[in-house]
Amino acid sequence: MTPNTIVGIIGSGAMGAGIAQVAAVAGHSVVVYDNNAAALDKAAANLKATLMKLQEKGKLTDAEAIIKRMSFTADLQGLAACGLIIEAIVERLDVKKSVFAQVEQVVANDCVLATNTSSLSVTSIAAACTDPSRVMGLHFFNPAPLMALVEVIPAIQTNADLIPQAKDLMQQWGKLPVIAKDTPGFIVNRVARPFYGEALRILDEGIADMATIDWAMTELGGFRMGPFTLMDYIGHDVNYVVTETVFQSFFYDPRYKPSFAQKRLLEAGWLGRKSGRGFYNYAQGAEILAPTKDEVLGKQIFERILAMLINEAVDALHLNVATAADLDTAMTRGVNYPKGLLQWCNEWGTAQCLEKLDELYHLYHEDRYRASPLLRKQAIGNKKIV
Repeated sequence: MTPNTIVGIIGSGAMGAGIAQVAAVAGHSVVVYDNNAAALDKAAANLKATLMKLQEKGKLTDAEAIIKRMSFTADLQGLAACGLIIEAIVERLDVKKSVFAQVEQVVANDCVLATNTSSLSVTSIAAACTDPSRVMGLHFFNPAPLMALVEVIPAIQTNADLIPQAKDLMQQWGKLPVIAKDTPGFIVNRVARPFYGEALRILDEGIADMATIDWAMTELGGFRMGPFTLMDYIGHDVNYVVTETVFQSFFYDPRYKPSFAQKRLLEAGWLGRKSGRGFYNYAQGAEILAPTKDEVLGKQIFERILAMLINEAVDALHLNVATAADLDTAMTRGVNYPKGLLQWCNEWGTAQCLEKLDELYHLYHEDRYRASPLLRKQAIGNKKIV
């Protein structure tokens, strides 16, 4: 993979188009494939408009040259000359495996095949190929042109030489790559689950309403968005499905258990901002919910959710999902957390984190609140995590 590599993108939706833009701006010739011709035409028009707008704002110098480096095709054979393929289609394992098996027959033997999956097994996708050693995960975050983080995920079959090559290429593209083990949710979508899940649990129990929980996490916790605002922004068709996928993939570990409250929104078609209604109503003139600004309650909410987030990050470190540096980088640059969770743990104190988790565990007697062995070990003497 070099600056001269022709990059193929499978899927012309928001993510596929965004990755295509990143690769083309970085100087690559890019081929975007989609079997839906109307979607291709829409993506081509939108990309051209976006690049011209960036030039008008002075953020690009030659949008026309970038546009000329991009081509669009509804024929899979159009990807034949590519040296790197990045798939960005629907999050369904059967569909991805089918596409990888087909594209492998079209491209050269040394073409690298990457999936942008956010939570599916890269190893399973690779197994669909005759040569799984050339398959890996490159998980970009939406919107791809703006979000710096890319999770680089080797499958167990991936040729080890590809990982530093992929990391170098992502840096050439102006991205911030982190290496993640091929486990459900990788780093971000695993470690971030309690931000949503514990907020939903607090809501389900009637401890606080959505607006109050969002207020606690933004005003007291320093997060850019509260969990309910963020779930509505992401869309429940995406956020709930990732939660359900991670839950199933972890053999139904109660730490990742989905919420009926969110599932009912999905069933109703209340997907969040994109549909005009989710946890909040976005219709013009709709009532805006006001939070209960009780700082004692707010602190309890914030500390409960933060303890769960820290525990998830510590356990990911304990199980070698990623290095401590990559775990903290992923959460600050992938989902804009105000601090890395391991750093936060060190500042808060491992003993205090453990005390909060054990308090929840003794109240509920649920495995959901079990502390990571690493946290329990380091809390003896209040030692730092790293």
